[in-house]
Amino acid sequence: MIYGYVRVSTHEQNLESQKNMISRYGVDHKLLIGEWIELEMSARKSMAQRRIDELLEKLSPNDIVIASELSRLGRSIKETLHIIEIILHEKQSRLILIKQNLDLNPKDKNSITNKILITVFSMMAELERDFISERTKEGLRARVAKGIKLGKPKGILQNSMYDKDREKIFDLHKLGVPLHKIITVHLGYGKYLSLKKYLEKRYINNSLESSIPPVL
Repeated sequence: MIYGYVRVSTHEQNLESQKNMISRYGVDHKLLIGEWIELEMSARKSMAQRRIDELLEKLSPNDIVIASELSRLGRSIKETLHIIEIILHEKQSRLILIKQNLDLNPKDKNSITNKILITVFSMMAELERDFISERTKEGLRARVAKGIKLGKPKGILQNSMYDKDREKIFDLHKLGVPLHKIITVHLGYGKYLSLKKYLEKRYINNSLESSIPPVL
């Protein structure tokens, strides 16, 4: 099966222009499009919503995917690389990207072009991650420079696996039941140090130091 995948993300783009480009390519190379996968206005949609998951699910070995250009597949280098790897390696399908003049065929094991492209894409994905990391660090530095405190506000407690048995744990501890017995007999899960820390934090947070025995 030969699939034509077309996607537009702005009002200025046009599905028909992409379809015409793919159709002309098919005629010139004697490739008949068997099914179109098309979607409009998808800049903020997930892979599934953009029907790329639908396309990947349909693919079988020896199928062909034709798209007008690389940017139609994904919204980032990392995502695009991931999709290409699925098409070529997992699905063993051929991928044609017209504007980039790329014809990636998994059967062509000795293709230097394929190997170079995958290597370049991988490097670009790593570079993109570095850029994101650097922008995040710059944003944090800017917040600090403005006097904005980072991190979780003081007094905010993270969820704990003990929360579901909170009242039971508090009641047993008030009765003087040792922590190791609370864990082994009454809970059946947890560790001594983590439960000790849990109790200490909850007691302080709820101002119960005077009415709760020390955590031993």
